[in-house]
Amino acid sequence: MLTFSYMKSDIEIARETPLKPIAEVAEGMGIPAEKLEPYGRSVAKVPYTLIDETRMRGHKLILVTAITPTKAGIGKTTVSIGLALGLNRIGKKAVVALREPSLGPCFGMKGGAAGGGYAQVLPMERINLHFTGDFHAITSAHNMISALLDNYQYQHRDEGFALREVLWRRVLDVNDRALRTVVTGLGGRSNGLTQESGFDITPASELMAILCLARDENDLRRRIGNILLGVTTEGRPFTVKDLGVAGAVCVLLREAIHPNLVQTTEQTPAFVHGGPFANIAHGCNSLIATRMALTFGEYAVTEAGFGADLGAEKFFDIKCRKGGLQPALSVVVATTQGLKMHGGIAAEEIKLPNAEGLQRGFANLDRHVRNLQSFGQTVVVCFNRYSFDTDEEIRLCRDHCAELGVGFAVNSAFYEGGKGAEALARLVVETIERTPSGPLRFVYDDADPIEEKARKLATNIYGASHLDFSKQALRMLERIKEMHLEHLPICIAKTQFSFSDDPKRYGVPTSFGISIRDVVINAGAEFIVLVAGDIMRMPGLPRSPQAERIDIIGGRIEGLS
Repeated sequence: MLTFSYMKSDIEIARETPLKPIAEVAEGMGIPAEKLEPYGRSVAKVPYTLIDETRMRGHKLILVTAITPTKAGIGKTTVSIGLALGLNRIGKKAVVALREPSLGPCFGMKGGAAGGGYAQVLPMERINLHFTGDFHAITSAHNMISALLDNYQYQHRDEGFALREVLWRRVLDVNDRALRTVVTGLGGRSNGLTQESGFDITPASELMAILCLARDENDLRRRIGNILLGVTTEGRPFTVKDLGVAGAVCVLLREAIHPNLVQTTEQTPAFVHGGPFANIAHGCNSLIATRMALTFGEYAVTEAGFGADLGAEKFFDIKCRKGGLQPALSVVVATTQGLKMHGGIAAEEIKLPNAEGLQRGFANLDRHVRNLQSFGQTVVVCFNRYSFDTDEEIRLCRDHCAELGVGFAVNSAFYEGGKGAEALARLVVETIERTPSGPLRFVYDDADPIEEKARKLATNIYGASHLDFSKQALRMLERIKEMHLEHLPICIAKTQFSFSDDPKRYGVPTSFGISIRDVVINAGAEFIVLVAGDIMRMPGLPRSPQAERIDIIGGRIEGLS
């Protein structure tokens, strides 16, 4: 039986963990040191040209997803890292591929997103903060497009050029609700055209999605050129290609396109690259990083953001569809806290034993398992253990999974590192060898109209009874038809806390509709964003943001987790 004692903080564990020189980590996985672009002693960029399709064949891709999360999360990143550690401990060559943390949640709710306890990617302070500058590059490139677009309108206004509608907003990697809607160009004619604009958070930038879905620099340039910026007074689409600056944008992203190599608390290689959120974007690390992990790892572990209705669905329907990926297995992470929340237990009581609430919450787990199986995925359940979980609660979860006919393993990598994930690792390997996932089945076909894609997704994955489109959304759908973009996949921006678009409807709600209030055309990223309910693409800060607890004391950063 696992016993719990005083647990050091994440940042204490990170500081005490010896790190290998990054060149040694790279050489251990078959990457020559001379191929690296080092960012200090423990971080490096790896050229994407090292991706090898031949080496990828036969290697196994594992997706880690979760039940609908609590506000504190479910621990997918910790499980993903832990699983990679466990696989290496049982003699398998594993590499993990993860998203980069955003500064918005880091200084807002979460305080960091590099795993936890003895299952972290390191150096956690650098990964959680400025890292290799990828987010800054995307922010700068996005806002440069904004400035160049404004300048183009200003400089060509006397020639009769004008945009009837500007669709391109600005971005910032900070939670700032005051910037959701702004007016630019105030203060006189020399300050440009006065027009309404606004800010999204950098993870919602179309450039972030483009970086994460591009296969190489040529594909990056092509996609950037296709970004839709607005519509002219003649009704013609106006793109970055029309602006003539796709090359300049590529220059700002020339380093960012290469994945970042770091290591875990047990020196397992980790590619950390890209960072779209799954509630407002497509929620997966870069295709390049995943393919790099598959090139150099017999097992590549990756995660998709929030619950399986968001991150996993988008992983399959967008990333795998366009990137040609075929996962061998999906892991669903569950916690007693999450299950009890979905079983109707109040947030302040979900850490207390409550067998009845736990069992009622199984309905949420079951729905996610069925959804994943509908994609053709073989599924196992990972119970992410906390110190307050009881043996009886674990037994109830194990027995329920046996009734479902899915594998079950307890993960305690947070407390024990790779040793605490060995059972999960063995379950994953044995399940893949016995019953690997079949060919992917998507929720909708490319040829389906956007409304039909949305209907299939809402009814089959969320369990909604119907969809409602606002006048603004319907108008944008007509534009999509006119632009012949209906073949693109969709990305629904929706609350992460419920299958519905109401964040307070826990469990498995029924007889509800999904309200689509806006549609965003990501012609460069090559998917259509449908904005549901009250979800905001620029988050706000909580009453007590984590920034109040982050500080430098005696030369050391404190407050990150």
